[in-house]
Amino acid sequence: MFKCSKWAKQVLSLQRDDGSWGYFHSMSEPRKYPFTTEQALRRLAVLGFTIEDEPIKKAVAYLHDCLTGRNEMPDRKEKLHDWNIFTQLMAAAWIRRFTREDPAANAVAETWADVISRAFSSGKYDHNDYLAAYQRTFKKQARGGRLVDFVHFYIVSLVSDCLDLKTERAVFDHILCHETGIYYIYPKPLSKLPETFMSKTASLYIGAVELLTDYRRCTDKLIFVADWLNGNKINGKWDMGSEANDRIYFPLSDSWRSKDTRADDCTFRIEKLLERINSK
Repeated sequence: MFKCSKWAKQVLSLQRDDGSWGYFHSMSEPRKYPFTTEQALRRLAVLGFTIEDEPIKKAVAYLHDCLTGRNEMPDRKEKLHDWNIFTQLMAAAWIRRFTREDPAANAVAETWADVISRAFSSGKYDHNDYLAAYQRTFKKQARGGRLVDFVHFYIVSLVSDCLDLKTERAVFDHILCHETGIYYIYPKPLSKLPETFMSKTASLYIGAVELLTDYRRCTDKLIFVADWLNGNKINGKWDMGSEANDRIYFPLSDSWRSKDTRADDCTFRIEKLLERINSK
């Protein structure tokens, strides 16, 4: 529906021959790389692109090569993290946003699912068990915030379909109540609804909830979000206001000069989310 929008054309015009958009994760040179590869992929996914579309196929092939050592992300290696583990995690997570048929990405997902499962072996999260499982798996201590604390976009996305039911529901509860939300997506506890619906904050919150709906056996825990959304429906539509225009999740249409168009975009997105929350 939005794959022919000016926003899609803008992103696609900057894709490189190798399938990337330059840097994968680092935003240190915005003039040289207006979009990072993951920013481009997130925006294209929001606009409706799937693995059936050639630009996504090219990008996924590029990420597969990075994951398997045939290519390398051009980003400056971050010293805070174990860069090799972190880049494998990023590549695998984004590959699996579009396909579950990449064996290398699936292997990374299973590895992390085992680490997370061991961290929840008692029925709830134990940080010492997590650190021990990490060291056992990777033969080194966890280093860097995103590897010490697993509640961030990459791991939350990566393992959504790799856990047994008991662990999945325990992980889901932990994520919902995590004090700093899901890093890279939303910085507050997801158990607390945003104060203002017509806001960028609410749009980012919805982005985190959209990610959580990948945990298909836990969507019953999101009924409170559905109630909140339905309570903000006016005359059959939702309008999150002009502040929600963040060039990530919105806009979908070419222009928000018309309030009706903005409401149509918001309604399209929220109806999709409600369908995922309410589906069994």
